[in-house]
Amino acid sequence: MLDKKRKLGKKIRDIRVGETFTTSFTVEDRDLLMYLGLTDDANPLYIQHDYASQTPFKRPVAPTVMVMGMVSSIVSMHLPGPGSHIVHQELSYPKPVYHYAEIRFNVEVTNVDVSDHLVDLQVIGYDEEGDEVLKGKLAVHPPYEPSSMNATSLENFY
Repeated sequence: MLDKKRKLGKKIRDIRVGETFTTSFTVEDRDLLMYLGLTDDANPLYIQHDYASQTPFKRPVAPTVMVMGMVSSIVSMHLPGPGSHIVHQELSYPKPVYHYAEIRFNVEVTNVDVSDHLVDLQVIGYDEEGDEVLKGKLAVHPPYEPSSMNATSLENFY
């Protein structure tokens, strides 16, 4: 995986205000267990049905950072795509995400600042009932244009 060349995402000159990307993710047990194992997070609200049933949530919820990871994946893989980097985020989680929920995300470009090499994105996540579970803004550096290998490799021939 590390030695494979990956196609870069959209360069800043190709990104337009109003451009959107929509996708969905399902919160699966294996994803929750991998996240919890990776972070060593043993919050009973995330994994213990007996505890969660005694809270206002009534059942286990997905960690908000895991939901943010879904958003990060959209930025890294789709808009702007591979080579992108989130530099700022303002997110709120108005409703919890429960185990097995399907979350539909809509990401929209709201500003393109070529001089600072920065793209602003608005993101909204909805559950199956159409309720917002995530809302916010991201500032992202889209992929940088790589330097030409030909220019430096041919310097000796001028």
